[in-house]
Amino acid sequence: MIRVLLADDQRVVREGLGTLISLLDGIELVATAADGEEAVALAARHDPDVVLMDLRMPGVDGVEATLRIRAVSEARVIALTTFDVDQHVVDALRAGAVGFLLKDVTADALVEAVRRAAVGEPVLAPAVLARMMDHFATRPPVPARKPPGFDDLSEREREVLAMIGAGRSNTEIAEELVISMATVKTHVRHVFAKLALRDRAHAVVVARDAGLVPGP
Repeated sequence: MIRVLLADDQRVVREGLGTLISLLDGIELVATAADGEEAVALAARHDPDVVLMDLRMPGVDGVEATLRIRAVSEARVIALTTFDVDQHVVDALRAGAVGFLLKDVTADALVEAVRRAAVGEPVLAPAVLARMMDHFATRPPVPARKPPGFDDLSEREREVLAMIGAGRSNTEIAEELVISMATVKTHVRHVFAKLALRDRAHAVVVARDAGLVPGP
């Protein structure tokens, strides 16, 4: 049974998603929170496997709540939003969220997302990654922010990180660099280990922040 905590400041959303979750096989709603501060407290009390976290809440918002929960818990956080991709979503990914869902999510998509998150898989479809890249491309230029461990990357590993940041799959990376799939997987594993990356969505954010992927 996957234990889920739901946090949203809108009662109608809490009730609607809560009812939907209660109908899903293998998933249990253990608590609901009306703001980020309550979500942090309930996460500590109930130790959920997955937290569905609204990003825009008064007081402690979903981004800050995600950061606090991930600092002390193994719970996987899925950001909830009414927008496809905005700065709040990017900030939530930086804070430790494994992905995001729109609030009008279908039952099938919700159960798949919760199950994927529970085993540590990212909750981001290829189309979502494309919208993330569009978001970064339209932002004003910002100074590069290289994460700890970046200087330890080899030139090839930086190439691979840049290609992940551009939305390339492992297969596409192998074809473009003319290397084997096994070699690509080794490079990806090294990049993730050196930069302490959680998943491919996190890698996209880091690659963009580090200035490896230029805008249009």
